[in-house]
Amino acid sequence: MNFDLKKLLKNFKLNENNISTVLGALVVVIVGILVVNYFKDRSVQTTLEGLNTQNQVGGEHVVVSGETLWSISEDTYGSGYNWVDVKEANSLTSDLIEVGQKLTLPEVSIKEPTAIKKVVVAEASQVISGDSYIVASGDSLWKISVRAYGDGFKWVEVAKANNLGNPNLIHSGNVLVLPR
Repeated sequence: MNFDLKKLLKNFKLNENNISTVLGALVVVIVGILVVNYFKDRSVQTTLEGLNTQNQVGGEHVVVSGETLWSISEDTYGSGYNWVDVKEANSLTSDLIEVGQKLTLPEVSIKEPTAIKKVVVAEASQVISGDSYIVASGDSLWKISVRAYGDGFKWVEVAKANNLGNPNLIHSGNVLVLPR
């Protein structure tokens, strides 16, 4: 086997264009693979980071714009009903939270909704038709709203119309304005 360097170099010189094309294509393929892997790894990392902050039970959460205790609870526990646990764990005195606020997310069991009680439609003799109502013993805004509007959820409007600081606290003899 006689190795002739001159012949080899001459063959390289004659096939220089073909070799350059092949090497160029190889570089393009390698760069393409690196770019695809870079973005693929970033999307997986971003997804994992999102999972770690959004669905982690326990730990800490930084409030972002548009979030409420309910939405944070839904994202973290899969149930909005755990908002009470988040509120208690952070010793919050109200349901208001601010962007950037750090909240501790306690490790608690997931709360499921309890059965919703059916609202009994008020009998005709119990219907409230006026624009005002005098609170009787045993009344609640819910009961009054069912009798006045046929919808217990209207208690919010009654509370607002009467500037009630604590809607759970009404007394016999109070006169309530019923918005119509």
